[in-house]
Amino acid sequence: MEKGARALVTIESVAAGGSGVCHVDGMTVFVPQTCPEDQAEIRIDRVKSGCAFGTVTKLLEASPFRRIDFCPVSDRCGGCDLAHISYEKQLTIKRQIVVDALERIGGFTDAPVCETLASPRSMRYRNKMVFPFGRDADGALAGGFYAPSSHSLVPLTDCKQGDETVSRYLAAAIEYLQETGTSLYDELTHRGAARRLFVRLAEGTKEAMVVMTANAKKLKQPELLVEKLLSVPSPYTLTSILFNRHTKADNLLLGKENKVLYGRDYIEDILGGLRFRIAAHSFYQINAPQTENLYNTALSLADLSGHETVLDLYCGIGTISLFAAGQAKRVIGVEIVPSAIENAKENAMRNNIKNAEFILGSAETIAPQLAEKGIRPDVICIDPPRKGADAMALDAIIKMAPEKVVYVSCNPATLARDAKYLCANGYSLIKSIPTDMFPNTSHIECCALLCRNR
Repeated sequence: MEKGARALVTIESVAAGGSGVCHVDGMTVFVPQTCPEDQAEIRIDRVKSGCAFGTVTKLLEASPFRRIDFCPVSDRCGGCDLAHISYEKQLTIKRQIVVDALERIGGFTDAPVCETLASPRSMRYRNKMVFPFGRDADGALAGGFYAPSSHSLVPLTDCKQGDETVSRYLAAAIEYLQETGTSLYDELTHRGAARRLFVRLAEGTKEAMVVMTANAKKLKQPELLVEKLLSVPSPYTLTSILFNRHTKADNLLLGKENKVLYGRDYIEDILGGLRFRIAAHSFYQINAPQTENLYNTALSLADLSGHETVLDLYCGIGTISLFAAGQAKRVIGVEIVPSAIENAKENAMRNNIKNAEFILGSAETIAPQLAEKGIRPDVICIDPPRKGADAMALDAIIKMAPEKVVYVSCNPATLARDAKYLCANGYSLIKSIPTDMFPNTSHIECCALLCRNR
């Protein structure tokens, strides 16, 4: 196999990451923007040891699962790598991604994976969107998303993943940047100001937050930005407008420092009958109706009777903790982000929940300390970032020996790795339920139940 070679292929499946999979001369080839049962001519672009990567040069026969009407730029934008595939087929693909990870990485045979829980909405579901600023092909100022594996901007006037209100905020922000002559941030030179627009929506309360992120000490005419954003017609009430100072040469979405330009520094949302305060830096699931399904699924796996002590690691603003508090005797939440732990405490107070406590610190630090103190939770819930759980946190879980571990994962690969470790140390994987939080993308959330062996 050589770079530049051509081949006629039939796409067999879709891998984690969204690329179609086929085989040429016995070698696995990954081809983006393809669909199972597509027949195509491809060009080999890159060859590695054991696999290759290609591009479609001609689609010979489209798969019955292919769709073309979702978004005019989905083939160039890096936001929706499965947008060209029917939603029903996406669900089967995502289940298979979880199965493959558990079998290939975790070493599980006949992995107990349920059918994927579909999202109540397959479009217009995102409550958080972040648009980097740049320029379009004509040099005009624009916002959008980056093309896959690049920082090349694909301009957008609307994104079907988010509410139309978000696109109106983006248009208003661009008008502001144009009228004030605000420079755009350049990643190569680390010069220029405006970096990106960050928007949060609270579906339960219809509150909105808009954050302008800039490499600057202050914004030009901030009152003009506030005026333009407040004039946007929307079913949401804009209760928080922030300037986020982000002066470091990194790819983090937000810098550490926020300044309130209008309203307050948080919004509130209602989820599962509970009220939550959400700051700009807080982790909060991006698909509100499916989030409620996800947490109810996690609690159904925990099967609480009201007598248990629950430890919630990586608890964020306390969403899972407070959902569990209504069904448990005691809940302890652990989170490393200071603003999130403050939000968690406030959320417990505003919902009159008195059996939940929250500890600031990393899971890998606090969990061993709790284990040393002899705290023995009946159930441990864990919802780590994509990198998965830290080894020290897993060792502390094993030392605490809870009857059940409920693992909420946004990365099947690290779920499989961590489940393998737990199962090598006294646990069995009982069930895993893929939950589609991110329609039209290859990302998949999953709830897994591990029980301690007798």
